[in-house]
Amino acid sequence: MLRLAGCDHTAVARLLHGYGIDLRLVDPGADIPGSYWGESEAGLQGSTLLARIDTPLHSILHEAAHFICMNPERRVGLDRDAGGDDAEEHAVCYLQVLLADGLRGFGRERAWRDMDEWGYSFRLGSTRAWFEQDAREARDWLCAHGITDVAGVLTGRLRDA
Repeated sequence: MLRLAGCDHTAVARLLHGYGIDLRLVDPGADIPGSYWGESEAGLQGSTLLARIDTPLHSILHEAAHFICMNPERRVGLDRDAGGDDAEEHAVCYLQVLLADGLRGFGRERAWRDMDEWGYSFRLGSTRAWFEQDAREARDWLCAHGITDVAGVLTGRLRDA
């Protein structure tokens, strides 16, 4: 599983910053504020994404995708639990794969493997199968909220409503 220590921190911070998210590193071994799952999993507090060097990169992208996909009202009081419904959660999972393509040395192939290793569960049995064959609703959701265009290309915008 690729962790923050194994990639270009600056590239990750730059990707997140493009969406108004600030990456803040926490000391090794310290609890990560705003982490939903605890341990080494990324946390969210407002527009700050918190991680340690041992945080899995897919976790960082998943939490960033939550921030991007949530409506502005939920972003205001964000601390740990991004909320949202099942449709939004699927869009978050799809978006984290798209975001992975923006990081050299990660990309969708590695994201799919890491997501499967972590334990993401999709009805077709793997993240890749879901992404390629069963994620139409997630793609449509992202487009309907302006996060991707009709061709599925990232717009660089947050959900606005």
